[in-house]
This record gives sequence, structure tokens and C-alpha cells, in this order.
Amino acid sequence: MVCTLVAEPFEHPSWIFEPKFDGLRVLGRFDGKELVMLSRNNQPQNAQFPDIAAVLRESLSVPCIVDGEVVCFDEQGRTSFRSLQQRFHLKDAAEIQARMRKYPAYIYLFDILYLDRYDLKLIPLEERKEILRQTVQWSDKVRWTEFQQENGLDLWHEACRQGDEGIVAKHRQSRYVSGRSDWWVKIKCIGRQEFVVAGFTNPQRSRVGLGALLVGYYSDDGKPLIYAGKVGTGYTRETLLDLRQRLDRLEQEDCPFDEGQPPRGANVHWVRPRLVAEIAFGEWTQNGLLRQPRYEGLRPDKKPQECRRERPKAENGRKGRAKRSQH
Repeated sequence: MVCTLVAEPFEHPSWIFEPKFDGLRVLGRFDGKELVMLSRNNQPQNAQFPDIAAVLRESLSVPCIVDGEVVCFDEQGRTSFRSLQQRFHLKDAAEIQARMRKYPAYIYLFDILYLDRYDLKLIPLEERKEILRQTVQWSDKVRWTEFQQENGLDLWHEACRQGDEGIVAKHRQSRYVSGRSDWWVKIKCIGRQEFVVAGFTNPQRSRVGLGALLVGYYSDDGKPLIYAGKVGTGYTRETLLDLRQRLDRLEQEDCPFDEGQPPRGANVHWVRPRLVAEIAFGEWTQNGLLRQPRYEGLRPDKKPQECRRERPKAENGRKGRAKRSQH
């Protein structure tokens, strides 16, 4: 179940409000003996996060399916996708162990879909929450997701003050459905979403690897790939070199963009649109380009065809927009 982006924070007694974690969404499927963690694109994550798979397995005693987010923290104690991505793409067992020690991971659970032969998806969220609370043996590594009832404005303002991405709101009576739903929504403090990487520019002066990524998104019908802008900040030296290696393997002669005006010339390289990057940005310009974009990391859990321009809904027919923010 995926959240719909809305424009404004709100509060209402029919809704609960949770922090929006900057992590990797997973379903934990436990059959009574073995546990498998699956990302949103149905890829197993046990190899990348053996520490989380082990502690989650130990916290469950009956067959179930739980929903949550794997996270790492930055120096300020905030969930950090930049730190989490250091755990991605690893295959060497020794390197995985080394990264586990340097970037310890945790999992926050917030829903349960199945328990001991019973399908729970049609049960209201508030009842699923109580079942989840009683099912899991909680620990420092396997964490309960705290939530507030009714008042989402204060939680959103606090998230924005702390520099977090935003919050999530969920209707208390919502059933669990596959795909995007208006009964779960996200309210962001800053612009941030996934884009397809379709090209890059050469590095200049002392820069290594690449100068900027050329990113885009697919139209709502999934056909044309639309140019969204050039992303030149947010990289470490290690990231630049790693990205260049990945992109060199995907290079092609033809421009993949169907719409927009990407840069041209000998400095520009095109690649097959296979990689998805998460980009933070200030806003969209009138010309449909990203203003002040910043690279956050690759998203191996997202498919390129899933990348659409997120347009927040001011009103989408939900009940309970009783009080909006005045800021």
C-alpha cells in the first residue's frame, strides 16, 4: 500500500499521523521457520541486510507478513537514505559485514497483513496496529512506529523544523490495499521523488566521475520520457566514481528523452534508462524543470517505469480535512 502525495498538512480525529522514514520499504514474510524481506519491486533484501533479517526473524513466533521500513541514521539521529545506500549493491560477504558495523540498520514496523492463517487486510488499520503490537517482540533493532491521533499539524511542523522529509497520514478505518491509495497520504516539507537517469555530463576541472546527472520521468500513461533537469550537487567523490562505472555500462548513442530540452554536445553522454535516483529539490519551475536539485542516492527498490511526476492533491475526496495549516 503506497501513499498519495497531498499539498497541505491537516488534522482530524479519523486520521493518525506517523513520521515519514527516509529508508527502504520492505515486507517481512515469515512462514514459521524462514523469513524473507522483499522490497517494493519484489526483490529479496536478506543478503544486503542479514542483520535485520536475523533480528526480525527472532522477533516473530508465528507465520505472518509485516510491513515496515529499514533505516540507518545520520550523525543528527535522523533517518538517512544517504547512509542506508551504503548497504546497497553489495555482494562480498566481508564487505557486507564491514558496512553492517559502520552503518548499523534498524527496522520500524507499522502494519501487519497476515497472521497465522488469517488475512488481515480487510481489518481496519487501528485494529491491525493493535494486532501488530501484540505479535512482535520489540527491541532496539525492531522498533514500533509511534503515531499521533488527530493532530497532524504539530507533527508536520516539528518534522520540517528538524529537517525531516515530512509525515504520513493514515485513515484509522483504512483497509490494506495494493498500490497507491487516498486513505494513506504523505505530506512533505521539501520536494523529493524518484527520477530516471538517462544521461550525464563530463566532469570539469578537479571533478571526477561525472559533472551532472540528466534525469527525467515518464508521463502518466507511461510512454514518453520527459526531461526534468540536470543534477550536479549532492555527490561524494566515491559516489561520483561509482556512478560513472555504472553509467559507462549503460551508455548508448541516442538520446532517451522524448520530451523536453536536455543539453547537447560532446560533453553529454546518453544511457539506457535503467537506473532510478532519488532527488531532493526546491520546487518545479514554470518550464517543468527542477530548481536546486540535489542527488540523494540510487533506488534499487524502484523500477524506472514507476517514475512519474508527483503532483500533490489539494483535495481528493477524502473525508476529514477538518483543519488545515495556516502557514
